[in-house]
Amino acid sequence: MNFKNPFFLPIILLLFITACQNNDYSPKPRGYFRIVYPEKKYQVFNSNAPFSFDYPVYAKMENDDKKGKKFWYNLHFNQFNGYLHLTYYDIANKTIYDEMVEDARKLAFKHTIKASAIDQKLIHYPERKVYGIYYAIEGNTASSVQFFLTDSAKHYFRGALYFNERPQYDSIEPVVKFIKKDIDKMISTFKWKN
Repeated sequence: MNFKNPFFLPIILLLFITACQNNDYSPKPRGYFRIVYPEKKYQVFNSNAPFSFDYPVYAKMENDDKKGKKFWYNLHFNQFNGYLHLTYYDIANKTIYDEMVEDARKLAFKHTIKASAIDQKLIHYPERKVYGIYYAIEGNTASSVQFFLTDSAKHYFRGALYFNERPQYDSIEPVVKFIKKDIDKMISTFKWKN
């Protein structure tokens, strides 16, 4: 190094001046990915199942008959890494009906430990014989929405929304609100075939 170079001293002084600034470092808050929501459009789910309803075109209906149960489906929201698990049962008698309604309540209230609130809403469409209860669960719970629909005689249909992520309500709340509108549309268009 040549210390007699006329440019050496100004460069060293410039380095000392810039290195001596008092910059307080504070960590940045954790950020989340920007979510791009698709346009709301619906299609009819009309299979050989004893029910039909409208569901979003950006979700994929998949059979879930691994357990040997007929008319079990998963509505896969691939973009949001979530599933709406849909199960169907024939009702043989009032005792079985009462047990299923109680099971739905227990499954929803199982989240009480982590939930900050569980709101219940009655579902009542007598012209289509569709009745049930909608559970909106807030907080860091595994499921944010659960519901069941029945005709109170021979059909019982249950849905539960889950995400394949660790529950952090503040981060998934916008997505839950978006999907809740799809679930509301599904319930409002739900029909029994017989």
